Amino acid sequence: MASHRRAFLTATAVGALATAPATAAADPLTRPTTASAALAELLDGNRRYATDHSRHPDESRRLRRRLAAAQHPFAVIVGCIDSRVPPELVFDQGLGDLLCIRTAGEVLDEAVLASIQYGVEELRIPLVMVLGHERCGAVAATLAHLETGAPVPGHLALLVDEITPAARRTHALPGDWAEHTMTAHTAWVRDAIRADPAFTSAHVVAARFDLDTGLVTLLP
Repeated sequence: MASHRRAFLTATAVGALATAPATAAADPLTRPTTASAALAELLDGNRRYATDHSRHPDESRRLRRRLAAAQHPFAVIVGCIDSRVPPELVFDQGLGDLLCIRTAGEVLDEAVLASIQYGVEELRIPLVMVLGHERCGAVAATLAHLETGAPVPGHLALLVDEITPAARRTHALPGDWAEHTMTAHTAWVRDAIRADPAFTSAHVVAARFDLDTGLVTLLP
């Protein structure tokens, strides 16, 4: 399995790194090259989205042809599968801008970690954002299981097992248990990625998406 993974990373790295990034200021393939610039671009795009000023970034045929040769995304987004939280729309970005990895409740597994590593090591992406959101279905399922003790069917058990520690840590806090669980779990995923030596070259942050306002805020 490990040899297959190394072969995949080696083969894809050749194509990803062979083409130099665009340098002209007006070039649609120009991307932020530092973590701070990448984070500023994400938050600026989110403000446009939240205030109905989205620019619907370039998805032209010309850009698609250029991206066919190589990609240079500027941020990895580890987000939830929730259909209301598509990262490209939430951050007002276009084709080739973001490397999006989505699982229910941002739950980590080896495939997710390998995908982040591909972005950080092979594509040289400077920023990883873990994006949680309010009213998360995976969190709700976890809390329902803890409250009722009902068995969790099939593969959903993995989600509940991964989110349960955050739910238990926050159960005694006043206020919305689901909200506390979501923020604690999102921060834990961020910290787990930060602690992994495979990702030391990237800046890793956690954020919360508000379904009502459309705004993204960084978590402490």
